[in-house]
Amino acid sequence: MQKLVDYVKGSRLELKQVTWPTRAETTRYTILVIGISIAIALFLGVLDFAFTSILEVLL
Repeated sequence: MQKLVDYVKGSRLELKQVTWPTRAETTRYTILVIGISIAIALFLGVLDFAFTSILEVLL
Protein backbone atom coordinates (compact mmCIF):
# COMPACT_ATOMS: atom_id res chain seq x y z
CA MET A 1 0.00 0.00 0.00
CA GLN A 2 2.90 2.35 0.74
CA LYS A 3 4.16 1.95 -2.83
CA LEU A 4 0.84 3.21 -4.15
CA VAL A 5 0.93 6.23 -1.82
CA ASP A 6 4.51 7.03 -2.87
CA TYR A 7 3.55 6.68 -6.53
CA VAL A 8 0.63 9.10 -6.18
CA LYS A 9 2.77 11.61 -4.26
CA GLY A 10 5.49 11.41 -6.90
CA SER A 11 2.96 11.83 -9.68
CA ARG A 12 1.49 14.93 -8.04
CA LEU A 13 4.97 16.44 -7.65
CA GLU A 14 5.72 15.80 -11.32
CA LEU A 15 2.43 17.36 -12.41
CA LYS A 16 3.24 20.51 -10.45
CA GLN A 17 6.47 20.87 -12.46
CA VAL A 18 4.73 20.64 -15.82
CA THR A 19 4.53 23.84 -17.84
CA TRP A 20 0.94 23.77 -19.07
CA PRO A 21 -0.02 25.65 -22.25
CA THR A 22 -2.13 28.76 -21.92
CA ARG A 23 -5.74 28.82 -23.07
CA ALA A 24 -4.72 30.89 -26.12
CA GLU A 25 -2.00 28.39 -27.08
CA THR A 26 -4.38 25.48 -26.70
CA THR A 27 -6.98 27.22 -28.86
CA ARG A 28 -4.39 28.11 -31.51
CA TYR A 29 -3.01 24.57 -31.67
CA THR A 30 -6.50 23.08 -31.79
CA ILE A 31 -7.44 25.30 -34.73
CA LEU A 32 -4.16 24.41 -36.43
CA VAL A 33 -4.80 20.67 -36.05
CA ILE A 34 -8.36 21.02 -37.35
CA GLY A 35 -7.13 23.08 -40.32
CA ILE A 36 -4.41 20.60 -41.22
CA SER A 37 -6.89 17.72 -40.89
CA ILE A 38 -9.33 19.43 -43.25
CA ALA A 39 -6.55 20.23 -45.74
CA ILE A 40 -5.35 16.62 -45.78
CA ALA A 41 -8.93 15.34 -46.13
CA LEU A 42 -9.52 17.65 -49.11
CA PHE A 43 -6.22 16.63 -50.70
CA LEU A 44 -7.01 12.94 -50.33
CA GLY A 45 -10.54 13.52 -51.61
CA VAL A 46 -9.18 15.20 -54.74
CA LEU A 47 -6.72 12.35 -55.28
CA ASP A 48 -9.49 9.79 -54.83
CA PHE A 49 -11.71 11.62 -57.31
CA ALA A 50 -8.85 11.90 -59.83
CA PHE A 51 -7.87 8.24 -59.59
CA THR A 52 -11.51 7.15 -59.81
CA SER A 53 -12.03 9.29 -62.90
CA ILE A 54 -8.88 7.92 -64.53
CA LEU A 55 -9.91 4.33 -63.81
CA GLU A 56 -13.39 4.93 -65.24
CA VAL A 57 -11.86 6.27 -68.46
CA LEU A 58 -9.45 3.33 -68.72
CA LEU A 59 -12.02 0.67 -67.96
